[in-house]
Amino acid sequence: MNALPRVSIVTPSFNQAVYLEQTIQSVLAQDYPDLEYFVIDGGSTDGSQAIIAKYTDKLAGWVSEPDHGQAEAINKGMARASGDIVAWLNSDDYYLPGTISAAVKLMQASPQCSLVFGDMLAVDEQGATINIQRFGNWGLAELMRFQIIGQPAVFMRRAAFQQAGGLDERFHCLLDHHLWLRMAQIAPLQYSGQVWAAARFHSGAKNVYQPARFGEEAYQVAAWMQTQPGLQPLYQKMHRQVWAGAHRMNGFYLLDGGQPAAALRAYLLSLWNDPRMALPEWRRILFAFASLFINVDRLRQGYLQRRKRRLAHKGS
Repeated sequence: MNALPRVSIVTPSFNQAVYLEQTIQSVLAQDYPDLEYFVIDGGSTDGSQAIIAKYTDKLAGWVSEPDHGQAEAINKGMARASGDIVAWLNSDDYYLPGTISAAVKLMQASPQCSLVFGDMLAVDEQGATINIQRFGNWGLAELMRFQIIGQPAVFMRRAAFQQAGGLDERFHCLLDHHLWLRMAQIAPLQYSGQVWAAARFHSGAKNVYQPARFGEEAYQVAAWMQTQPGLQPLYQKMHRQVWAGAHRMNGFYLLDGGQPAAALRAYLLSLWNDPRMALPEWRRILFAFASLFINVDRLRQGYLQRRKRRLAHKGS
């Protein structure tokens, strides 16, 4: 009987002590037998080190020292990893029970793939589910159109991660998507259809306090695609869809960041480039338009409350 592959998880951390312990516990509580776990802290000043230190005997290693951001911290952790399968889990997200075992099973059943991914819960500060983010059997073309997969629910072959060059430290918001594009050129992706992780949405999250940066980096990634030999043939066929996807992403994050006017402009650019890419977002486009005339915070809170009630009703 073949031995199970080692799995290495890296948690980059910086001043998120309020969520960090749940993240650590969600990894250590997994039922997978050969697990290597690193926490790479960026020199937090909020007591994070004391939380990490509680688990020293259960960690493969941890550090707390200044760095240049999330991508550098993850690369630092991955350089220490020895697992055949690797992933990172941010310090405000968490795994659901049995996730790592399910990911390894799918990885073993799909030997040709570079990474596997699942669906993801979106939760609020208290851990209440806001939404269930469903993805699909997406490949290179979908990624080029900025169909996003949930990073906390992604597991990669370490060899493919290394071949792709790791994370590009120039990116701070779309560092994951840029990596998936490079890895998808090496080997296909495999989708599980299972909910594997939860991503927390809170006031300190990047999509809330720096939403415009997501759009800026989407445009950088779209421009980068034009220069890549492995992407150029597809890009030439669907360049309008690529830019429609980039504008749609910009609109999405601007709206979530409370900038409806800027979001509406981005959505209109997406519609102009390729209406098929923007129209699935028609509710959000209408929301952006309505927010120009109605209190946006009241609209958002009403939307979130209705979604929570609907999810609670489904789960009862």
